[in-house]
Amino acid sequence: MRYTQTTLKKIEALFEELNYEVRYEKGNFQSGYCLVENNRVAVVNKFFDTESRINTLLDILSKFDVDTTALSEKSREMLLKWEKEQSE
Repeated sequence: MRYTQTTLKKIEALFEELNYEVRYEKGNFQSGYCLVENNRVAVVNKFFDTESRINTLLDILSKFDVDTTALSEKSREMLLKWEKEQSE
């Protein structure tokens, strides 16, 4: 996988399809995800570089039970590709 801004945008779009908001906040905290007032929000450290942001978001995705039928064909293909890469 290439750690580029384009890849990051694709992952952010995937989160959007899953009805999660991705927010980049500054602070001294561990990245992760949480539910805030019944809203799905993934919070990532604002000071992370692109590679760290991608790895964090993919780590969060790996913890979800994603219904791939709800995703667009393009997003489904990307998700399956990333899952395959992580299992290798």
